[in-house]
Formats: sequence, structure tokens, C-alpha cells
Amino acid sequence: MAMNTSHKAALAEFLSRNPFVDPMTLGLFYREKMRAIHRVAPDTPFRLILEIGGGRSGLTALLYPHARVINVDPDMNHATEAVNQQHAMRFVCGTATALPFFDHSFDAVTLFDVIEHIGDDAGAAAEVKRVIKPGGTVLLTTPSEHWRYPHYRFMHPICPHQADLLAEWGHVRTGYSLTELEGLFSSEFVERSGFINRVTVVNHDLAFSLLPHRIRKILSILLGVPTWCGYLFGAGNLTGNEIALAWQAPNGVGPGRSAIA
Repeated sequence: MAMNTSHKAALAEFLSRNPFVDPMTLGLFYREKMRAIHRVAPDTPFRLILEIGGGRSGLTALLYPHARVINVDPDMNHATEAVNQQHAMRFVCGTATALPFFDHSFDAVTLFDVIEHIGDDAGAAAEVKRVIKPGGTVLLTTPSEHWRYPHYRFMHPICPHQADLLAEWGHVRTGYSLTELEGLFSSEFVERSGFINRVTVVNHDLAFSLLPHRIRKILSILLGVPTWCGYLFGAGNLTGNEIALAWQAPNGVGPGRSAIA
């Protein structure tokens, strides 16, 4: 029997851990996000990973089950969440713009749906570049320049106003173009994958609509065929309302101190 030499979780196992409520109906958009993350994530034996703004999702630990993950988040309430109490996890209360770690400490850094919440995004990107090791990997997801809510006008009557939804989520900007993101990290991304496309976006927007949960779920089931077709045939598209990206830190940076402050 061949030995499994993968360092990241198998795709099927990773997707099966979708933490969103109703993962195969209203939560299908989160499965899309996880699939895009898995697509851009390298199969690399990372030892120590910094997850910025991981909250209670634990996505990084699910993606790289053999790595040690440090979750830095400004909300101290997340410290007691079960996901942050796992053996390979450590929770640190802190902010993305002032990371309490030495230079070049981490093999990888993840920012899943985080950068759009940070006012000083340039400062956060600078901190990420400071704590990543030479040749290390940064994985991030964020809304793209195509993001709007709801995506189609016919859904306006059943959806909250975009500004209200962004305020509820704590977003300080709607989304990014690829050029803007590459400007933050001073170079091109090595991998990218779009998710939540023009078909699956209807189900995504329905999930956050004003309708009662029972009605949303029924409508999501009725939309199942086109939604799943959009999901299955949209794999690997480079465009979407949101985007997953992988960036590699340049080699040749000074050694720094690879320890945790």
C-alpha cells in the first residue's frame, strides 16, 4: 500500500469539515471558498503557521493538520472556542498591524477573509512580510472588485442593503482588484482561484437575505441543480466575486530570529 505523503489535507476530507450551517445548501458558498483555498495552497511541510483573524473557524488547522498553528485575533472571546483549544493550536490576542512575533518566524501566514476588515491594510501586509520566513507562503481570501450585494437586482427586495451588511460584517472596504492586492505585497501572486461565480452567487446572496431561515433553506434546495452545476463547472475559474491567492516571500532576506516573542 502506498504511503500518503501529502502535507495538506485531502480535498474531500477538507471539504467535509465545512463549518458553515447547512453546508450542502445555504453553506455551499463556504465550500466553494474552501475548495479555492485548497487549490492555491501548496502541499508543503509547514512546521509553524500564523493564522491572522482565524476567530473560531480553524480553517488553517483543517488545511494543514500536521502543522502547529498560532491564531492571532483581536477578539479575546475566541480564546475559549474548542477549535483554539486543540493540541496543535495556540490562541494569541493581537492585531494584524502589530503582530507580537519576531521577524521571519513563520513558514506560512493565512488571512482568510481578513484584509478587507483592516483599515491599515498596507500596515498589515508589511507585518505579514516581516514575520514570514524567506521563501514562505502567504494564503489569503478576499472579495474581488466584482463583489456587490446582492449581485442581481431582482434580489433587492429580499436582501439587506449592501452598506448594512458590510457594517454588520465589519468590512472597511468592498473588495480588491488583483493589482491592488499585488501592490500591498509588492509582487505578483503565484496562484489564484476565483469563487462564488455568476451562478452560485444567487445561493450565496440568498444565505444572507432577510427571509426566515426555513424559507431560505427551501429556496436553496429548489436552486440546487443550477447552483451545483455552477459549483462543479466553476472549479478553477480565475474570476469570481471572491478570490483565493497564494504569495511567496522572496528568498535572500536576512535570517532574523525564528522564535515567537
